Amino acid sequence: MGIDLGTANTLVYVSGKGIVLQEPSVVAIDQDDKLPLAVGEEAKQMLGRTPGNVVALRPLRDGVIADFDTAELMLKHFIRQVHGGRTGLVGPRIVIGIPSGVTGVERRAVMDAAIQAGARDVRLIDEPIAAAIGAGLPVAEPTGNMIVDIGGGTTEVAVLSLQGIVLSESVRVAGDELSDSITQYMKKVHNLVIGERTAEEIKIQVASAYPTQEDDIIMDVRGLHLLSGLPRTVTIKGPEIRESMSEPLSVIIEAVKRTLERTPPELAADIIDRGIMLAGGGALLRGLDTLISHETGIVTHVAADPLSCVVLGTGRVLENFKQLERVFRGQSRSL
Repeated sequence: MGIDLGTANTLVYVSGKGIVLQEPSVVAIDQDDKLPLAVGEEAKQMLGRTPGNVVALRPLRDGVIADFDTAELMLKHFIRQVHGGRTGLVGPRIVIGIPSGVTGVERRAVMDAAIQAGARDVRLIDEPIAAAIGAGLPVAEPTGNMIVDIGGGTTEVAVLSLQGIVLSESVRVAGDELSDSITQYMKKVHNLVIGERTAEEIKIQVASAYPTQEDDIIMDVRGLHLLSGLPRTVTIKGPEIRESMSEPLSVIIEAVKRTLERTPPELAADIIDRGIMLAGGGALLRGLDTLISHETGIVTHVAADPLSCVVLGTGRVLENFKQLERVFRGQSRSL
């Protein structure tokens, strides 16, 4: 079983079946008896809409486990769901994609959560390698490949060759920060307080990283007016949202440039030939590939299915375990 344990979404791949589960990484918990009420999509609907005794949580922040118990509950639920609700089965071998910049303690937390959730054998794979394999890049060859994986909590920039990471940089600025910058902008400029889900909706509907033909799209946003304290509707346009996201976008661009500056010349030549590959949910932001091409002068492609790249990569590693065994980081944990 391959798992992309993401800040925003968790995807599960089962050998021989493909991707069997794609759910938001959200858990709703009843505060009175500490039991989960809903997990995944159902819990996401509750974000910002719960009564006092119910809290909807995202157990992962910046690509790592922030709330261990809730993350374990979520993993258990997803593993059980994949097995059709049956328990007591032989624990699966699990490959989990994690950010390359995490500490040893954070790695152990992910492994422990998976073991507690019923895994027999846990292996960790760095997200950039998993994303590159999932995007179809020839990571086993002695040629340079550059991948930029923009998730919910982290952006991973890596140069890969011969099943390994030559250089990598992980910045904790990604989809969540883009949404936060939209929330702050709406508050500062329009005096409108909006929730997490509304900011996400704005990002999907009108946001872009570079001027596009769709810049004239307008959107009505509903929220709470700061001055009157009453619900209000405001009309926004694409260019102003692009302006509001300029700061987190520049952090991502700088990470790409810093990695390119440190790349050995032979591999840099390969990257100029092949281009840069974008993966992760953030790659779906309109015009981001054009912005990176413009800033670096290197052609930039978006993977065919950017959201699924990491989990497809973990699945390919599972199915070609012997050939790709070198991609794993650190020790495996098994019962």
